[in-house]
Amino acid sequence: MNEAPAAGRRVRLCVLGPSGRMGAAVIDAADADPAVVVAAAVDRQGAAVLGSAVAADVIASDDLSHGLAAADVYVDFTMPLATAAVARAAIASRTAAVIGTTGLDAAARAAIDELAAVAPVVVAANFSLGVNLVLGLCRQAARALGPTWDTEIVELHHRAKRDAPSGTAIAMGRAIAAGVGADFDRVHCYARAGEVGARPDGEIGVVAVRGGDVVGEHTAYFFGPHERVEISHRATDRGIFAAGAVRAAAWVVTQPPGRYDMLDVLGLA
Repeated sequence: MNEAPAAGRRVRLCVLGPSGRMGAAVIDAADADPAVVVAAAVDRQGAAVLGSAVAADVIASDDLSHGLAAADVYVDFTMPLATAAVARAAIASRTAAVIGTTGLDAAARAAIDELAAVAPVVVAANFSLGVNLVLGLCRQAARALGPTWDTEIVELHHRAKRDAPSGTAIAMGRAIAAGVGADFDRVHCYARAGEVGARPDGEIGVVAVRGGDVVGEHTAYFFGPHERVEISHRATDRGIFAAGAVRAAAWVVTQPPGRYDMLDVLGLA
């Protein structure tokens, strides 16, 4: 069983997917943070980065067991199938986790819940401080404006993003639904085409736009009679997400087993 680091010792990270955009960004962010150190980096079999140095004294490997054993916490921005497999593997060592993978399926969510029963786990669709502030503002705006206002969310991402809508857009939708006491899973609308009729009361629309190299943009629209309120966030460098994940990693190792989000990390819950 992995234990929390002793006072004064740097938190050891196992970074998954160092060949990916976010994996590489997490390594860079950890290098700039004196509270943590990259102790292992694990990638898929056949990845070109295997056998190469990705951080000081760290060679990328496909040996997950070794990577988890070397770390206090692992950081995962991979894909749902990999996220589920790693969470199951981490149960035995009770290794803490920071998970930013989006588009999670039922199997991945179940595996994370099983890990959270024995280890502290931070799961967030977005690790940016600004985005988490926006989630709070969306909930507050929905509560103040009430269910008679129409709400829509538009998100933009780079052309290579695999899931849609983004996890952040869904989180915004859930925040809006919570503000008016609605069940997001029952009132959301992810696409409209053809003769759809008038917009139903209480519907929360979510539109995904893909193109170019957009890091991430999200806007929640609140439409009332003769006026409109917009709450937006624009990211220009994915380093903000990596820095937030590293901050979460340093925080989560001090917590008891359970599932947390970025609002807990920031003390905004």
